[in-house]
Amino acid sequence: MNTTHVIHRCRAFTLIELLVVIAIIAILAAMLFPVFASAKARAKRTTCLNNLKQLGIAFNLYAGDNQDKLPTEPNTTFGGVATNIWALFYKPLVMRYAGLSGPPSPGDKVFDCPADEYWYAKDVLMDGSFFLSSNGLYTSYGYNGLGGTSDPPPTLPDQTTSPGLFGWKLSAVHDQAKTVLIADFSAARPFSWHEHQMLPDGDAGINNAKNMVGFVDGHVTYIPIYWDDSGLPACYYDPPPGYGYKWSAN
Repeated sequence: MNTTHVIHRCRAFTLIELLVVIAIIAILAAMLFPVFASAKARAKRTTCLNNLKQLGIAFNLYAGDNQDKLPTEPNTTFGGVATNIWALFYKPLVMRYAGLSGPPSPGDKVFDCPADEYWYAKDVLMDGSFFLSSNGLYTSYGYNGLGGTSDPPPTLPDQTTSPGLFGWKLSAVHDQAKTVLIADFSAARPFSWHEHQMLPDGDAGINNAKNMVGFVDGHVTYIPIYWDDSGLPACYYDPPPGYGYKWSAN
């Protein structure tokens, strides 16, 4: 009886073939990583946009219950970035209109921009998010509430007061589709969380850094913020013609 032996030969990858496969994987990864990063950035902007839409509704509801007045609480010092630029202590006034209760906390996610990963105290880069910092009071956003200080505000030479919504009634704000109500905290400098633009050494801002901005009429958009290189934060003066926003209510 004849027995036929069948010999199966296993073919392994040669070193050249293995290197080619690794090279192809590396090329595909290099092509896909920017796509994933871009998609992640868009998702963060979408979350931020939705946050600001909800907060815009909350501010409007607050005004509706308070004789049309927007949040107003005098700020008498210019000692800190957080308080003098955005008056973040206004947050508790609108929290319940955003569906929140109790004191500000890390759970207040509607106030948390997912792109908020660093911030500046004056011109010094600070590690960690502004939301979780002692200055942030658990918010990544700022209310355009300048104008209510008893101290002389820093202004440009042709200004006498700082722009802002302090003391204004909602219905009295002119051109509500262009007047800032609330925005990324980074818009005040400005720099950009969403495009990870950090302040260059020696500079106090970056012209045209893009930020998410909510307007008095309720719409939200992603726009460049003008900075005039005067050393003052961007929220202390209106931009020149051609920009789609203003800080002043008149």
